[in-house]
Amino acid sequence: MKIRDAVLDDADAACAVLRRSIAELCAADHHDDPAILGRWLANKTPEIVASWIGKPDHSMLVAVEGPEILAVGAITNGGEITLNYVSPCARFRGISRAMLRALETRARERGNSECTLSSTDTALRFYLDAGYRRVGESAGKFGTQSSYPMARRLPLP
Repeated sequence: MKIRDAVLDDADAACAVLRRSIAELCAADHHDDPAILGRWLANKTPEIVASWIGKPDHSMLVAVEGPEILAVGAITNGGEITLNYVSPCARFRGISRAMLRALETRARERGNSECTLSSTDTALRFYLDAGYRRVGESAGKFGTQSSYPMARRLPLP
């Protein structure tokens, strides 16, 4: 498994990973409610993902094994992690943790001493175990009940 910068040719496969991860792994958040799922997936199209890949103030990374994309992550130049999703077929292999560390490394390279993110119920334990702390009140997103603002001071390299 290798983590690299996403390229425009990755948009379709990256989009598929995002959509499958949300639909299949985040049921604790969307509760199989078609309205919530629809809102969450509305901006997960190949065209929109391609636009994220090309954003100058973001980095989008993909974890690949051969030609297959196993995970998708994104971070702003300001250190906000906006995506960290793993394909259902690659769950529990340490890929999400490796992606998180790669995103944090990118944040350090951009001069950040902290990363921030909003966690779902599904990922909350994962981020707590990775050293993130809750920094605000939970608020719903896309119609879900919870979105937890979190932060982590980055260790010096």
